[in-house]
Amino acid sequence: MNRGSLRLRLLLAGTVSILVALALSAIGLPVLFERHVERRVVAELGLYLDRIVAGLDIGPNGRLAEADRRSDPRFERPLSGLYWQMQVGDTLLRSRSLWDETLVLPEDELAGGERHQHDIPGPAGTELLALERNVTLPERLGGGTLRAAVAIDSAELRSATRAFAVDLFPYLAVIALFLILATYAQVTVGLRPLATVQRRLAAIRGGEARRLGKAFPNEIQPLAAEVDALLDAREAQVDRARARASDLAHGLKTPLQVLSGDVDRLREKGEAAIAGEIEEVAATMRRHVDRELARARTAAGTPDARADVAEVTRRVLAVITRTPNGARLDWTPDIPPGTTARIDADDLAEALGNLVENAARHARTAVAIGAEHKGDLTVITIADDGPGIPEERLGEALARGTRLDRMGDGAGLGLAIVRDIAEAWSGRFTLRNGENGLEAELALPG
Repeated sequence: MNRGSLRLRLLLAGTVSILVALALSAIGLPVLFERHVERRVVAELGLYLDRIVAGLDIGPNGRLAEADRRSDPRFERPLSGLYWQMQVGDTLLRSRSLWDETLVLPEDELAGGERHQHDIPGPAGTELLALERNVTLPERLGGGTLRAAVAIDSAELRSATRAFAVDLFPYLAVIALFLILATYAQVTVGLRPLATVQRRLAAIRGGEARRLGKAFPNEIQPLAAEVDALLDAREAQVDRARARASDLAHGLKTPLQVLSGDVDRLREKGEAAIAGEIEEVAATMRRHVDRELARARTAAGTPDARADVAEVTRRVLAVITRTPNGARLDWTPDIPPGTTARIDADDLAEALGNLVENAARHARTAVAIGAEHKGDLTVITIADDGPGIPEERLGEALARGTRLDRMGDGAGLGLAIVRDIAEAWSGRFTLRNGENGLEAELALPG
């Protein structure tokens, strides 16, 4: 796929979108997970806080004490990361896990029953997530306002988030691979109708079909309809152009016939020189008319035309062998039965007629005609044993109106007509000097 490929652009756009979305997910999901874990931890701290406050009682020494130590073993293990602390007046109670440390709570005003959440420093340089509340103690517990707090090491939250991210990234990579493959499949399926359009256009150009048809998705069908309408309009234009060219050519034939009659009368009057000049001009004009008729017919040829090369060659030879030049030569056609070419049979007859006429005019004793399939082409070769053409003038021989043989008749348009016909049917026409004489090669789609 090159840089101009629509498939590549769609794949790149889809892949970039997927990677950006998953990158945002890789950033956002751990953050959401951390917030979720934090809410769960705060809820758990709230339960600890309520349980600790509910476990307050008057100890044997007559002072306030925490009676229930069964809430969580970590409160009993020094520097475990889970701590509680309560203070009322000058009395400070704290969990064993704090050891000789104290939770440094910020200045805060709490309404009755209200809880506040803080990030505070903890023992050994740790960071703690703390939850605190104020409780008004009953008279049996000495009265006053109790400030209670429970805290947990924030490293536990970060550790859980990191573990989640480590587990998440491989999963995101698998999702990325799956989505990229899904995008490729989606793009392939989505662009398949365009490939169908391409194949059908190639079939139209190759003469295997005439129109795209209607079997396309709703998004492609308008394009196919416009292309078919364009083909219809082109055929109509070609038909009109062909009709005008035919009318013009036939309109010129009548004056040419009149000139031919004038030539005969001039000769009868002894004006042979003037008659010869007029006859040459009339012949040139007649060749131009015939060429325009051939070009008009070629332009209007059906794209699905197919000609039997052997049959067309037989018809052409049947005509040329009745002419003085053709009758004196030995014609050797070697064309396997069933050899066909994608060209209108009349156009092939026009091209072969010009080639065999040229060969008959210049050959000494024999002309060989062969045809074979080479790849997707049908190659027709006409070789004569004449003098050939100088190498430096081979290109000039195909120029319109060029006559290398000034002694012969004609307007020098025969080979140019062959080239026009070959190009009109996506073929090629070449001339070369062979071992025995001139070889003309007409290559047409097979």
